[in-house]
Amino acid sequence: MYLGFKRDRTALFFTILFPLMFLLIFGGIFGHATTSKVNVLEVGKAPILEQAVTQGAEELGKVMKVTKATDRAGALHKVEKGDADAAVEQRGDQLIVHYSAADQVKSGTVRGLMDSIVQSANQEATGKPPAYTMSAQQVEDDSLKAIQFFTPSLLGWALASAGVFGASQTLVSWRTKGILRRLQLSPAPIPTVFAARVAVSLAVALVQFALFVLVAQLPMFGLQLSGAWWMAVPMVIAGVLAFLSIGMLIGAWAKTQETAQAVTQLVVLPMAFLGGSFFPLDAAPGWMKTLSYIFPLRYLNEGMLNVMGRGLGPMSALPQIGVLVGVAVVGALIAVRLFRWEAA
Repeated sequence: MYLGFKRDRTALFFTILFPLMFLLIFGGIFGHATTSKVNVLEVGKAPILEQAVTQGAEELGKVMKVTKATDRAGALHKVEKGDADAAVEQRGDQLIVHYSAADQVKSGTVRGLMDSIVQSANQEATGKPPAYTMSAQQVEDDSLKAIQFFTPSLLGWALASAGVFGASQTLVSWRTKGILRRLQLSPAPIPTVFAARVAVSLAVALVQFALFVLVAQLPMFGLQLSGAWWMAVPMVIAGVLAFLSIGMLIGAWAKTQETAQAVTQLVVLPMAFLGGSFFPLDAAPGWMKTLSYIFPLRYLNEGMLNVMGRGLGPMSALPQIGVLVGVAVVGALIAVRLFRWEAA
């Protein structure tokens, strides 16, 4: 057994590389030990915020970036999409903070900063009733909870794992056991056999989606579906096709199941971390955020989050669906080129 593994240089290479991969990922994300800034949009004139920024420019500049915004609706839309962490406006003596529940850490940081700014302004009005108050308003519906955002991200990771692992292991197993050769000699058309395998994977994925949603809707979790949540169904189908094509590509290239398993882990686990399934990438360096866009899981997570968590319309999911379908087509074409009936 040991000698067989040792002879498989590819599996040996990826097994050694695997732990180093996690060192690079976690070192890249957490190695800088600095707090990421919150991006705040100042809608119109907010004298309380401007005064605080002027007086504490050095300290506040380390944790907060303030950008002017004249369009209130546009600013709120940016917060909904996650392009900004909060939008702040002042009405009379009240500072209003619009935040998103998509990132609990960032929204908590913003509210804490704004509360400190308001309290400092009140302290300057010594001997008088509080001159300023703060009102924090979630940009999504008040009924939304964190489960709205955990459900699509964890579902995306589950679909990616099942799709890539299932396709790669099945193809290599069929080849090494001679099943592919027997299928070639059978009267059943090969495209029909593979289409049936894809159909089964899609059916399982849709059942998995339904179970995720049903469990998340239990009273103890409180998932609430509204708006264009149904667009998550075509998102799931496109995502599964993309992950199956990646798995088929790996299975067509790998010579042994050990190699296929090692390469699949090397693809799926970084994709889960860099796709935003487990935690947001706000603290990651810029190059790592850019790198994350090569993984289709990021597009699946973003698309489902937009329609299931952020309440955006059906059109918001179309770009992500397009990317996933493109990945599926390209991956399938490469897999066909690499495909072979028997183990070398």
